[in-house]
Amino acid sequence: MDLLSIIGFLLGFTAIIGGTFLHGGGIENLVGAAAAVIVFVGTTAAILLQTPMPTFIHALKMLRWVFKPPAHNPKALIERIVEWSNAARKQGLLALENSVETESDPFIKKGLQLLVDGAEPDVIRNTLDVELANREHFDLASAKVFEGMGIYSPTMGIIGAVMGLMEVMANLADPSKLGPGIAAAFVATIYGIASANLFFLPMASKLKAVTNDQSRIRELVIEGLVSISQGENPRNIESKLQGYLH
Repeated sequence: MDLLSIIGFLLGFTAIIGGTFLHGGGIENLVGAAAAVIVFVGTTAAILLQTPMPTFIHALKMLRWVFKPPAHNPKALIERIVEWSNAARKQGLLALENSVETESDPFIKKGLQLLVDGAEPDVIRNTLDVELANREHFDLASAKVFEGMGIYSPTMGIIGAVMGLMEVMANLADPSKLGPGIAAAFVATIYGIASANLFFLPMASKLKAVTNDQSRIRELVIEGLVSISQGENPRNIESKLQGYLH
């Protein structure tokens, strides 16, 4: 679990709720059904209009990465690559067939299969580079779904506030309704700005960071497999790949 994401998520709620109490208000001041509908349903509608279905579905699947990113152990991966290099150097590339069958990561499995099939180093690199670029593009596009929500939600909050003020203006003859009406109108603004800056935009940035980490791991894999296909010394391969740990 990503402890910082959990702490940040909880602190975000604490900042809004705690700030309200410190200003002398209560939790009821933050509750507004109309504001919630305008901001959250409106934001969802806007993002659905701009996003292809596969990208939106993938974004929902990626959401768990904010709190539980894919586990990576670069040191262990380098050790495995060095083991594959030693096996290939001593017994030939066909010795890696068992590794292909037992490998769970589709990207690594594809690279190992190319290696076992005797593909040229340039073919291995180009094939995996295309795979890497497409995966990275798809993941970043999905992360931008939450970035888009962070852009739209403040605007929806303003729309909600204006609609609330319109209702207040319609009741100017009744001064008792002015204060509560204005306060309720600005609840939509709080929903829009707070959700954007405390949740949607930070979540998008976190998902982009996770995507970049995955890309670096895949670059490590590509470099290692290409080095094995070129017959480099296992020690040299290990030394080269250590650079990805910094």
